[in-house]
Amino acid sequence: MASAILSLTSASIATSRPLIENLKVNSKLGSSSQTTFLGKDYIKTKVIGSWHLTSMTVAVEVSRFNDITMAPPDPILGVSEAFKADDHEMKLNLGVGAYRTEDLQPYVLNVVKKAENLMLEREITKRNWVSAAFAAALIERYFPGSKVLISSPTWGNHKNIFNDAGVPWSEYRYYDPKTVGLDFDGMIADIKAAPEGTFVLLHGCAHNPTGIDPTPEQWERIADVIQEKSHIPFFDVAYQGFASGSLDKDASSVRLFAARGMELLIAQSYSKNLGLYAERIGAINVVCSTSEVAKGKEQYHGSSVPEELCAEKEFVAKHGSTCLVKPVSLQVKSQLKRIARPMYSNPPIHGARIVANVVGNSDLFNEWKEEMELMAGRIMSVRKKLYDSLSAKDNSGKDWSFILKQIGMFSFTGLNKAQTENMTSKWHVYMTKDGRISLAGLSSAKCEYLADAIIDSFHNVS
Repeated sequence: MASAILSLTSASIATSRPLIENLKVNSKLGSSSQTTFLGKDYIKTKVIGSWHLTSMTVAVEVSRFNDITMAPPDPILGVSEAFKADDHEMKLNLGVGAYRTEDLQPYVLNVVKKAENLMLEREITKRNWVSAAFAAALIERYFPGSKVLISSPTWGNHKNIFNDAGVPWSEYRYYDPKTVGLDFDGMIADIKAAPEGTFVLLHGCAHNPTGIDPTPEQWERIADVIQEKSHIPFFDVAYQGFASGSLDKDASSVRLFAARGMELLIAQSYSKNLGLYAERIGAINVVCSTSEVAKGKEQYHGSSVPEELCAEKEFVAKHGSTCLVKPVSLQVKSQLKRIARPMYSNPPIHGARIVANVVGNSDLFNEWKEEMELMAGRIMSVRKKLYDSLSAKDNSGKDWSFILKQIGMFSFTGLNKAQTENMTSKWHVYMTKDGRISLAGLSSAKCEYLADAIIDSFHNVS
């Protein structure tokens, strides 16, 4: 293997003499000497008068990982690290989409505390298969050559997920910088132009990073075009409940597609709406066509239903002794398990148990809905106050109403990279470079301060 040579030179009596003595190098006035170790020259010394000139070479094996380059800093995690290092009293972290209280502290939902207490009372093992990475792996394996169409812009990690899975992707128009709103015509045109059978990635609600969602009428039109082109809708549902405050209302887009009998993928997260950010808990749902399933249906009776068909057992208990099994959905589930096996085998169980207890208990589920309304309500409140502060302080006549039209945790401010850098360097407001701010990290007390920062950055930095 090749070696890299590090050369160090010293002209110091204090450092060269002990080194030479330790290596038993004989030096005489005006002479030079050499030390050999394991067949390699390490120390060469030349003595001139009372000075020892020492040249030292160190043999270093070249690492097999030498060609691995430094990864770029994460656009969101890097913001949090910079925020932590800042000691300014008015600093704001508007980078991470994690809910905070009015005091800007993490919030543990009461329903989560109760669910954890239930877990202590009854130890029931539950397993959960998670998110967009599974869907990407499924597409790569069983839909070779297929492309994924993603919104421009989208959550930064979407591109990483599909790149790592080897799934090609392209973008459809979504954000219109001129109106700071939805480019609906561009979106429809790009979905129409995509090759038949394309997977179209849609944000179920509270679009990240823009906070701009289609209207119910626009969702109908999107579904029409996807059906016409035989595309496959792929929903990412990360902020259910934060758009409107209602879990049901925020699920309306997904339910619209499902009600049409369309096959679809749904990557669902509970990290935000149950405050389980560190648990990274979610699920991948695959809705299979009943018409295709029916072609290969089999029958099982009551107690003979296989263990993995527990959902069908419940169906039998409610609707009779004969259960119609759906082979296609079982095949998909078996392959998702297969994908999970080399990835992590079984995921951490704590978060999955919390979710199972909350959604499986009607009292806890109803309490969750109430807490969801409270969390979403706080974000709506600071959104309104920020708009009011901007409108009152900015005398330029600029229309800031787009902030009220956006929904969910985020607001796309329209600030460019230079302006966001001014927000941080001058105002100690930490945010992503695309102009997105997380209103979950804003308190009512700091709305006016943030408005001052935005107005200054927008008008005084180009």
